[in-house]
Amino acid sequence: MTGTVDNGGKLVGYVCASSFVCIWSGFIVASRFGAVGGMTAPDLTGLRFLVAGLATLPFIWVWWPRQLKLWQILALAFCGPGAVYSFAMYAGLSQAPAAYAGVFANGTIPIFTALTAFLILRHRLRISGYISLAVILTGCAVLAITSAPVAGGNVMLGAAFFVLASAVLSVYSVLSQKWQVAPKQALVTINLPNMFFFLPFWYFFLPSSLGDATAGELVFQGLFQGLGPGFIAIILFTTAILRLGSTVASGFTASVPAVATLLAIPVLDEVPSLIEWAGVAIVTGGLALLIWRS
Repeated sequence: MTGTVDNGGKLVGYVCASSFVCIWSGFIVASRFGAVGGMTAPDLTGLRFLVAGLATLPFIWVWWPRQLKLWQILALAFCGPGAVYSFAMYAGLSQAPAAYAGVFANGTIPIFTALTAFLILRHRLRISGYISLAVILTGCAVLAITSAPVAGGNVMLGAAFFVLASAVLSVYSVLSQKWQVAPKQALVTINLPNMFFFLPFWYFFLPSSLGDATAGELVFQGLFQGLGPGFIAIILFTTAILRLGSTVASGFTASVPAVATLLAIPVLDEVPSLIEWAGVAIVTGGLALLIWRS
């Protein structure tokens, strides 16, 4: 009976992780679309947490994680897919194509998660796990080393923002597993503190170009960013972490490069070069090896 339950739980985890990949790939392309359209990184972050926070607010009393201390809640809010992560992603997407976001932001998450899991949980990977991470890192290195002279400084600045976002999210992956944070609790822990702290800061101090955006752009970005990555994706990602473990769940994010790159071709007219395709393919192959060996 235990094996059946475990297998069923893993199946749910795989479904959630796969669904998360679809939403996150769309998030990269939609965010890139908004960034090249003139919206600033603070604008996209603000729209995201305005909608996500309002959607979560009615459930604050029921879903609030009372088993966690205040410093734990703040740590999850800071390290999760909150304002810091979102701002870094949007800033990176204003400088670099969607393919770079997929490789550097999502492809490096398993690497940072494995390192964080070792430091916090003392979890060690098998040899095959280290080989998988080495393959993923090779794909990132191929793209960075071969594209840097051609792509220019702005693209590499975008890549640096993506790596920062990856490192931050990896801490959340491990902490949410360590503290057994339920998906509903993750929603209020991430969305509400970020809404209350970031929105006033955005309004009074950060640059904005919302006045130049059309009503359709505001509605689309607000609803997609707030309800997609800001609400549904948090539930899916946290469920996958609880069912599969932080390293394997984060490994699924390495498939985002391929999906986001393919989606960006018709939507953004961003056709990768052969070198960029090679980087995406190597990173995706590392993911496949990580999942297969797990």
